[in-house]
Amino acid sequence: MTEPTDFHYVGNELELFARAQNWKRYWGALLQPYLRGDVLEIGAGLGANTRLLCNGRQRRWVCLEPDPRLHDQLRAAVKQTPLSSACEVRQGTTANLGADELFDAILYIDVLEHIEDDVGELRRAAAHLGNQGRLVVLAPAHPWLFSQFDAAVGHHRRYTRKSLKAAGDAAGNLRLEHLAYLDCCGLLASWANRVLLRQSMPRVRQILIWNRVLVPLSRVFDPLFRHRLGKSVLGVWVKTAPSPDISRTL
Repeated sequence: MTEPTDFHYVGNELELFARAQNWKRYWGALLQPYLRGDVLEIGAGLGANTRLLCNGRQRRWVCLEPDPRLHDQLRAAVKQTPLSSACEVRQGTTANLGADELFDAILYIDVLEHIEDDVGELRRAAAHLGNQGRLVVLAPAHPWLFSQFDAAVGHHRRYTRKSLKAAGDAAGNLRLEHLAYLDCCGLLASWANRVLLRQSMPRVRQILIWNRVLVPLSRVFDPLFRHRLGKSVLGVWVKTAPSPDISRTL
């Protein structure tokens, strides 16, 4: 285990998007079947997703946050909720985990796009998954939507289904289980910001309209479009046993 690094998050959108409860409930419902046993949440931020997803059905929930300021805020917030008994808050990254620490699920909720070496990150995460454990990634979709907002909050990329699948496959010993675009109606809002508004940060009113109007519509239309359209992409992989080393048997 290595010491935590002195990382500072450049974005300031976390409190703004914490208001998007319909959106969080949408993808949160899709994730619930995978959230059992010991769960590791990478880049937990202010804990908005933790409060939504950690519901007492898990044996243990570890929040890993590299930014010292966010870590301190998250630790204080968790202590004030019923989650405190099951939830452990740590400062650091996957590089700071103990070599023998294994989890049943590892989550990257709007986090992987902030990490320059995404394949290396997923490879480290896969090493901390138990057999049949799940790796879950939710990330912004479509490079053509990359906007001033993406640059302002430190995104290195946006993903397609193909590029997210390639990143997970390259991590090794992972089998893709689920891959889908989400929020087809929100795709229009992202396009408008990219082409027309060109804002580095959306306004509260825009977030509320998206969350209250577009997200409920997406929950209806995403299945009708068979999850082929959306401003976000969700990938779930299952950890498989490593292939036997044939050379040792010869």
